[in-house]
Amino acid sequence: MKKVALITGASLGIGKESAFALLKSGYKVYATARRVELMEDLKLAGAVVMQMDVTDAVQVQYVVNQLITVDNRIDLLLNNAGYGSYGAVEDVDMVEVRRQFEVNVFGLAAVTKAVIPQMRSQRSGRIINISSVAGKIVFPMGAWYHATKFAVEGFSDALRMELRPFGISVIVIEPGPIFTGWQDIAFDSLDRTSGHTVYKNMAERVSKLMRLNYTPGKTAGPEVIARLVLKAAISKCPKTNYCGPFSARFMKRLVLILPTKWYNALIRKAIGM
Repeated sequence: MKKVALITGASLGIGKESAFALLKSGYKVYATARRVELMEDLKLAGAVVMQMDVTDAVQVQYVVNQLITVDNRIDLLLNNAGYGSYGAVEDVDMVEVRRQFEVNVFGLAAVTKAVIPQMRSQRSGRIINISSVAGKIVFPMGAWYHATKFAVEGFSDALRMELRPFGISVIVIEPGPIFTGWQDIAFDSLDRTSGHTVYKNMAERVSKLMRLNYTPGKTAGPEVIARLVLKAAISKCPKTNYCGPFSARFMKRLVLILPTKWYNALIRKAIGM
């Protein structure tokens, strides 16, 4: 019997590459996203493609019910849906703030809550939450995005302890700069939101630094994180946290040892402020 995986945000980047990796390893993959037309290649590869917006409670419950009806099990949930919206705290409209939390935090939580009863009844399962190194490392102009990822980290750590007695593992994966298309939304939102305000100078410097970290041909691709997803999925004893690529692991360790004032000074120097 094939193990069954449910993936959110599978239309692009990490979600799509992870779906391919899990298919190749023998999983039956349910690939979900808002735009099903972007998942034709996954469908041809053998995935079951379904439309699902993680902020739509009706869609979420419908998809999970379909999985249970057809396969009577859910072995793996990969919570990948999310996006980055940047800008100074003062500049970002609260409507956009709430939208980012709805997708990155509440949507993730809703899908998780929907699969837990099935995993609990079968006394097995793995929940992999795609967080970010931005859930541990902070840059100016990204406060709201960082807040969502810090929330995912805390949510996952508490959930792990709650579900352990039922044989369910909760794993966090923290990507660093990965060339996926995520950066286009982040850059555009930063330029649009704070590129013409009193924060213009800082926004331009942060934007320049971010763009240097997302260079085609130099920045790691989503397959790097897909390999971590597969490792977390098939390992007999998975880690609680995975982080990649190497640059992200290095920065994460640096934050752990540096006093906050020193880290803040380092970032100010990096952006030339």
